[in-house]
Amino acid sequence: MTKKFGIIGNPIKHSLSPLLHNYWFDKYKIDAKYSIIEVQDDNFSNVISDLKNEKISGINITLPYKQKIVPHLDMLVNDAEITSSVNTLYLNNNGKLVGDNTDVFGLQAAYLKEVDNAESKKALIIGAGGVSPSVILSLIKSGLKNISITNRTKEKCFFLKNKFKILNIVDWKLLKEEIKKYDILINATSLGLKNGEDFDFNFENTKNNLIYIDTIYNPLETRTLKYLKEKDVKVFNGLDMFIYQGQKSFYLWNKINPEIDQKLIEILLSKLK
Repeated sequence: MTKKFGIIGNPIKHSLSPLLHNYWFDKYKIDAKYSIIEVQDDNFSNVISDLKNEKISGINITLPYKQKIVPHLDMLVNDAEITSSVNTLYLNNNGKLVGDNTDVFGLQAAYLKEVDNAESKKALIIGAGGVSPSVILSLIKSGLKNISITNRTKEKCFFLKNKFKILNIVDWKLLKEEIKKYDILINATSLGLKNGEDFDFNFENTKNNLIYIDTIYNPLETRTLKYLKEKDVKVFNGLDMFIYQGQKSFYLWNKINPEIDQKLIEILLSKLK
Protein backbone atom coordinates (compact mmCIF):
# COMPACT_ATOMS: atom_id res chain seq x y z
CA MET A 1 0.00 0.00 0.00
CA THR A 2 1.39 3.41 -1.00
CA LYS A 3 2.38 5.51 2.01
CA LYS A 4 1.26 9.14 2.04
CA PHE A 5 3.30 12.13 3.17
CA GLY A 6 2.71 15.83 2.76
CA ILE A 7 3.20 19.44 3.79
CA ILE A 8 0.88 22.09 5.24
CA GLY A 9 1.41 25.84 5.25
CA ASN A 10 0.13 29.12 3.86
CA PRO A 11 1.26 30.16 1.28
CA ILE A 12 2.26 26.68 0.17
CA LYS A 13 2.06 26.46 -3.65
CA HIS A 14 5.69 27.63 -3.97
CA SER A 15 6.97 24.67 -1.91
CA LEU A 16 9.49 22.32 -3.49
CA SER A 17 9.06 19.71 -0.75
CA PRO A 18 6.98 17.37 -2.96
CA LEU A 19 9.71 17.46 -5.62
CA LEU A 20 12.43 16.79 -3.03
CA HIS A 21 10.79 13.86 -1.25
CA ASN A 22 9.28 12.23 -4.33
CA TYR A 23 12.74 12.28 -5.93
CA TRP A 24 14.11 10.35 -2.95
CA PHE A 25 11.14 7.95 -2.81
CA ASP A 26 11.82 7.12 -6.46
CA LYS A 27 15.59 6.84 -5.94
CA TYR A 28 15.26 4.42 -3.00
CA LYS A 29 12.28 2.54 -4.51
CA ILE A 30 9.95 3.39 -1.63
CA ASP A 31 6.24 3.01 -2.39
CA ALA A 32 5.20 6.46 -1.19
CA LYS A 33 3.81 9.77 -2.42
CA TYR A 34 4.38 13.28 -1.01
CA SER A 35 1.96 16.11 -1.80
CA ILE A 36 0.70 19.51 -0.68
CA ILE A 37 -2.13 19.24 1.86
CA GLU A 38 -4.61 22.11 2.05
CA VAL A 39 -5.50 23.31 5.56
CA GLN A 40 -8.11 26.02 6.09
CA ASP A 41 -8.34 28.48 9.01
CA ASP A 42 -5.81 26.68 11.22
CA ASN A 43 -8.07 23.62 11.25
CA PHE A 44 -5.70 20.71 11.80
CA SER A 45 -8.34 18.15 12.81
CA ASN A 46 -8.34 16.19 9.52
CA VAL A 47 -4.54 16.07 9.33
CA ILE A 48 -4.21 14.99 12.96
CA SER A 49 -6.91 12.35 12.51
CA ASP A 50 -5.29 10.98 9.33
CA LEU A 51 -1.90 10.74 11.07
CA LYS A 52 -3.33 8.96 14.11
CA ASN A 53 -5.30 6.58 11.88
CA GLU A 54 -2.15 5.98 9.82
CA LYS A 55 -3.75 7.24 6.61
CA ILE A 56 -0.79 9.63 6.44
CA SER A 57 2.70 8.52 7.51
CA GLY A 58 4.34 11.91 7.97
CA ILE A 59 3.77 15.64 7.66
CA ASN A 60 6.02 18.66 7.22
CA ILE A 61 4.88 22.00 8.65
CA THR A 62 5.83 25.38 7.26
CA LEU A 63 4.75 28.96 7.97
CA PRO A 64 2.50 29.99 9.65
CA TYR A 65 1.79 26.70 11.45
CA LYS A 66 5.12 25.73 13.06
CA GLN A 67 3.94 26.84 16.51
CA LYS A 68 0.17 26.70 16.02
CA ILE A 69 0.33 22.92 15.53
CA VAL A 70 1.99 22.29 18.93
CA PRO A 71 -1.16 22.08 21.12
CA HIS A 72 -2.50 19.31 18.87
CA LEU A 73 0.49 17.00 19.44
CA ASP A 74 1.12 14.36 22.11
CA MET A 75 4.79 15.20 22.55
CA LEU A 76 7.71 17.30 21.33
CA VAL A 77 11.19 15.83 21.01
CA ASN A 78 14.76 17.02 20.44
CA ASP A 79 15.05 20.58 19.07
CA ALA A 80 11.26 20.95 18.89
CA GLU A 81 11.10 20.60 22.68
CA ILE A 82 13.53 23.52 23.10
CA THR A 83 12.12 25.79 20.38
CA SER A 84 8.39 24.93 20.61
CA SER A 85 8.60 25.11 16.82
CA VAL A 86 7.74 22.03 14.76
CA ASN A 87 8.29 21.20 11.12
CA THR A 88 8.07 17.38 11.10
CA LEU A 89 5.29 15.09 12.42
CA TYR A 90 5.11 11.33 12.73
CA LEU A 91 3.47 8.62 14.82
CA ASN A 92 5.84 6.77 17.16
CA ASN A 93 5.75 3.07 18.07
CA ASN A 94 3.42 3.79 20.98
CA GLY A 95 0.87 5.55 18.79
CA LYS A 96 1.84 9.00 20.05
CA LEU A 97 1.83 11.93 17.65
CA VAL A 98 5.37 13.38 17.78
CA GLY A 99 6.56 16.82 16.72
CA ASP A 100 10.22 17.25 15.78
CA ASN A 101 12.28 20.12 14.37
CA THR A 102 14.79 19.59 11.56
CA ASP A 103 15.21 23.31 10.75
CA VAL A 104 17.96 23.69 13.38
CA PHE A 105 19.96 20.91 11.73
CA GLY A 106 19.24 22.42 8.31
CA LEU A 107 20.69 25.80 9.30
CA GLN A 108 23.79 24.31 10.92
CA ALA A 109 24.50 21.87 8.11
CA ALA A 110 23.97 24.43 5.37
CA TYR A 111 25.70 27.55 6.70
CA LEU A 112 26.83 27.79 10.29
CA LYS A 113 29.45 25.05 10.06
CA GLU A 114 31.40 27.50 7.89
CA VAL A 115 31.52 30.28 10.50
CA ASP A 116 34.99 30.62 12.03
CA ASN A 117 35.48 31.88 15.60
CA ALA A 118 31.72 31.85 16.12
CA GLU A 119 32.00 32.80 19.79
CA SER A 120 33.40 36.21 18.79
CA LYS A 121 30.73 36.97 16.16
CA LYS A 122 27.65 39.19 16.55
CA ALA A 123 24.47 38.01 14.85
CA LEU A 124 21.19 39.77 14.13
CA ILE A 125 18.05 37.80 13.32
CA ILE A 126 15.51 39.80 11.34
CA GLY A 127 12.05 38.44 12.14
CA ALA A 128 10.46 36.67 15.10
CA GLY A 129 8.12 34.25 13.32
CA GLY A 130 7.88 30.49 13.02
CA VAL A 131 11.45 29.74 11.90
CA SER A 132 13.11 32.23 14.32
CA PRO A 133 13.34 29.91 17.36
CA SER A 134 15.19 27.43 15.16
CA VAL A 135 17.55 30.14 13.94
CA ILE A 136 18.29 31.20 17.54
CA LEU A 137 18.97 27.63 18.70
CA SER A 138 21.19 26.89 15.70
CA LEU A 139 23.29 29.99 16.48
CA ILE A 140 23.58 28.99 20.16
CA LYS A 141 24.57 25.43 19.20
CA SER A 142 27.19 26.87 16.86
CA GLY A 143 28.81 28.76 19.75
CA LEU A 144 27.52 32.31 19.26
CA LYS A 145 27.02 34.26 22.46
CA ASN A 146 26.02 37.67 21.08
CA ILE A 147 22.62 37.27 19.38
CA SER A 148 20.10 40.02 18.71
CA ILE A 149 16.63 39.98 17.18
CA THR A 150 14.30 42.54 15.63
CA ASN A 151 10.72 42.34 14.44
CA ARG A 152 8.03 44.74 13.26
CA THR A 153 5.85 43.55 16.17
CA LYS A 154 8.15 43.97 19.17
CA GLU A 155 6.02 41.78 21.48
CA LYS A 156 7.10 38.69 19.53
CA CYS A 157 10.71 39.49 20.42
CA PHE A 158 9.85 39.59 24.13
CA PHE A 159 8.16 36.19 23.80
CA LEU A 160 11.35 34.73 22.34
CA LYS A 161 13.53 36.42 24.96
CA ASN A 162 11.53 34.66 27.66
CA LYS A 163 12.55 31.37 26.04
CA PHE A 164 16.12 32.37 25.12
CA LYS A 165 17.54 34.70 27.78
CA ILE A 166 20.66 35.30 25.68
CA LEU A 167 18.73 37.48 23.19
CA ASN A 168 19.13 41.22 22.81
CA ILE A 169 16.19 43.13 21.27
CA VAL A 170 16.71 45.75 18.57
CA ASP A 171 13.96 48.24 17.66
CA TRP A 172 12.68 47.63 14.10
CA LYS A 173 12.82 51.37 13.37
CA LEU A 174 16.59 51.29 13.96
CA LEU A 175 17.24 48.31 11.65
CA LYS A 176 18.75 50.31 8.77
CA GLU A 177 21.30 51.87 11.12
CA GLU A 178 21.92 48.85 13.36
CA ILE A 179 22.92 46.37 10.63
CA LYS A 180 26.44 47.85 10.47
CA LYS A 181 27.20 46.40 13.93
CA TYR A 182 26.81 42.73 13.01
CA ASP A 183 28.97 40.00 11.49
CA ILE A 184 26.01 37.76 10.60
CA LEU A 185 22.57 38.88 9.39
CA ILE A 186 19.80 36.32 8.98
CA ASN A 187 16.53 37.18 7.26
CA ALA A 188 13.92 35.02 8.99
CA THR A 189 10.99 37.04 7.65
CA SER A 190 8.93 36.50 4.50
CA LEU A 191 10.26 39.80 3.11
CA GLY A 192 11.64 39.08 -0.34
CA LEU A 193 9.45 36.02 -0.97
CA LYS A 194 8.30 35.65 -4.56
CA ASN A 195 5.33 37.97 -5.27
CA GLY A 196 5.48 39.33 -1.72
CA GLU A 197 6.66 42.40 0.18
CA ASP A 198 10.32 43.34 0.49
CA PHE A 199 12.55 45.50 2.67
CA ASP A 200 11.98 49.21 2.01
CA PHE A 201 15.70 50.07 2.10
CA ASN A 202 19.02 48.77 0.79
CA PHE A 203 21.49 47.16 3.20
CA GLU A 204 24.18 49.76 2.53
CA ASN A 205 25.73 50.10 5.98
CA THR A 206 27.18 46.64 6.56
CA LYS A 207 30.56 45.24 7.55
CA ASN A 208 32.80 44.24 4.66
CA ASN A 209 33.17 40.70 6.03
CA LEU A 210 29.44 40.27 6.63
CA ILE A 211 27.74 36.87 6.24
CA TYR A 212 24.14 37.28 5.03
CA ILE A 213 21.78 34.30 5.24
CA ASP A 214 18.29 34.38 3.73
CA THR A 215 15.90 31.63 4.80
CA ILE A 216 13.96 32.23 1.56
CA TYR A 217 14.70 29.97 -1.43
CA ASN A 218 12.00 31.13 -3.83
CA PRO A 219 13.30 33.30 -5.45
CA LEU A 220 16.88 32.02 -5.24
CA GLU A 221 18.07 35.61 -4.97
CA THR A 222 15.90 38.10 -3.11
CA ARG A 223 16.48 41.76 -3.91
CA THR A 224 18.50 42.20 -0.70
CA LEU A 225 20.62 39.11 -1.30
CA LYS A 226 21.34 40.22 -4.87
CA TYR A 227 22.26 43.72 -3.69
CA LEU A 228 24.70 42.38 -1.07
CA LYS A 229 26.16 39.84 -3.50
CA GLU A 230 27.01 42.68 -5.87
CA LYS A 231 28.86 44.33 -2.96
CA ASP A 232 30.96 41.11 -2.64
CA VAL A 233 29.30 40.18 0.64
CA LYS A 234 29.25 36.44 1.45
CA VAL A 235 25.60 35.47 0.91
CA PHE A 236 23.55 32.28 1.24
CA ASN A 237 19.98 31.68 0.09
CA GLY A 238 17.59 29.29 1.79
CA LEU A 239 17.91 26.39 -0.65
CA ASP A 240 20.64 24.46 1.20
CA MET A 241 18.79 24.82 4.51
CA PHE A 242 15.63 23.56 2.79
CA ILE A 243 17.42 20.51 1.39
CA TYR A 244 19.16 19.59 4.66
CA GLN A 245 16.03 19.95 6.80
CA GLY A 246 14.21 17.78 4.26
CA GLN A 247 16.99 15.20 4.37
CA LYS A 248 16.56 14.84 8.13
CA SER A 249 12.76 14.65 7.88
CA PHE A 250 13.14 11.89 5.31
CA TYR A 251 15.42 10.00 7.68
CA LEU A 252 12.99 10.36 10.61
CA TRP A 253 10.21 8.84 8.51
CA ASN A 254 12.09 6.19 6.52
CA LYS A 255 15.30 5.49 8.48
CA ILE A 256 17.26 6.14 5.29
CA ASN A 257 19.69 9.06 5.06
CA PRO A 258 19.09 10.14 1.45
CA GLU A 259 21.89 11.37 -0.78
CA ILE A 260 21.92 14.99 -1.91
CA ASP A 261 23.17 14.34 -5.43
CA GLN A 262 23.83 16.73 -8.31
CA LYS A 263 20.79 15.57 -10.26
CA LEU A 264 18.51 16.52 -7.38
CA ILE A 265 20.09 19.96 -7.07
CA GLU A 266 19.73 20.55 -10.81
CA ILE A 267 16.04 19.59 -10.70
CA LEU A 268 15.37 21.95 -7.81
CA LEU A 269 17.28 24.80 -9.43
CA SER A 270 15.38 24.32 -12.70
CA LYS A 271 12.11 24.94 -10.85
CA LEU A 272 13.42 28.18 -9.35
CA LYS A 273 14.56 29.89 -12.56
